[in-house]
Amino acid sequence: MRQALLNQYADELYRSLKDCRPIAPLTERDPQLTLEEAYQIQLRLIARRLDADGESVIGKKIGVTSRVVMDLLKVDQPDFGHLTSGMLREDGAAIEAAGLIAPKAEGEIAFVLKHELAGPGVTVADVLRATEYVVPCFEIVD
Repeated sequence: MRQALLNQYADELYRSLKDCRPIAPLTERDPQLTLEEAYQIQLRLIARRLDADGESVIGKKIGVTSRVVMDLLKVDQPDFGHLTSGMLREDGAAIEAAGLIAPKAEGEIAFVLKHELAGPGVTVADVLRATEYVVPCFEIVD
C-alpha cells in the first residue's frame, strides 16, 4: 500500500515538472515520509524521465554538502541525485523562463570523470584518479 503512495508522489512530481506547476511539498503532506522513501520517489521520477522522455543518466549530484546549509534545511547529511540529459544545457544556451516555476541559480563545481567510482570506501585519492577535469557550472534549482 505504501509503495503505491510513493509511486503516486513520483508521478505527481513528474506531472508538475511537465506542466510547470507547483505542488505542495511532500513532507508537508506526508510528515512520516522517510529518507529511504524519498530516494524511492526520486528513482521512480528519474525512471519516468528516462522512459517517457528518452533522457539518459549522464551523471550524479551531491547537494547540501556544507554544515551551514544542512542546518538551514534541518537535515543531517548531504543528498544525492541523478543528472539526466534533459537537465543539461550547453555553455551559452538560453533557458526558457516560461518552463520554470520559481528558479534560483547556484554556483557548482562539476567533476567530469574518466571512469566511474563505486563505493563505499571511495577516497579522495580515488576521486582524483578518476577525474578527467573540473569545471564551474550552474544549477538552476526549481
